Amino acid sequence: MRSSGKIYLLLPACAFLFGSCAILKPKEPAVAAKPAEQKVEFIDGIAVSRSARSSEHHSRGRNAGTQIKSFPSGVNSIEEARPWQFKYAQLLDLPVESVINEKLFGFIEEWWGAPYRMGGNSKDGIDCSNFVNTLMAAVFQINLVGNSLQLFHQVKRLGKKGELQLGDLVFFAINRHRRISHVGIYLENDRFVHASSSSGVMISDLKEPYWTKYYAGAGRIN
Repeated sequence: MRSSGKIYLLLPACAFLFGSCAILKPKEPAVAAKPAEQKVEFIDGIAVSRSARSSEHHSRGRNAGTQIKSFPSGVNSIEEARPWQFKYAQLLDLPVESVINEKLFGFIEEWWGAPYRMGGNSKDGIDCSNFVNTLMAAVFQINLVGNSLQLFHQVKRLGKKGELQLGDLVFFAINRHRRISHVGIYLENDRFVHASSSSGVMISDLKEPYWTKYYAGAGRIN
């Protein structure tokens, strides 16, 4: 009977020890949170990130761009850049910090996607020469008059594409007679802005096969 009593006394003690395992068990280390993936920002149909450099773009239609309300005289780092600077840096394939021409890019942004219309001179429809004349007056204070062929005879001809500078005019002979029929304004890095018959006001690349085929020369306003 005494041994039975000892057994009864040991059972509660064992039960307590087994129940205490959780207390003696070492605490598992906390799982480190996974770093959040860097989100890509979409501006006017363009996927951009801080490292984006591609010039490929797709417009979502007329005046779908980012509003440019104020303009910094310059940016010291990419963190200071505005969304519209990312947009045009990608379109021109340039460092974001170098896109700082407020009047120029503000004008282009206002007219972005305006449809093409022969003889038109408003955001409801404009042709290539009227767009060039309007931009040159608003941004560079240069008053031009005439169609693409007439403008071609008003400029100082440039022999090589490597001579092109911001504000120079680029000309194309697209019609079957190989006569000057289209004009745009050179920006930087082989890009030019123009009113195209297919997509309206946009930025294109001189290196694209279509524009290379019909390129007829460039000139500078004296």
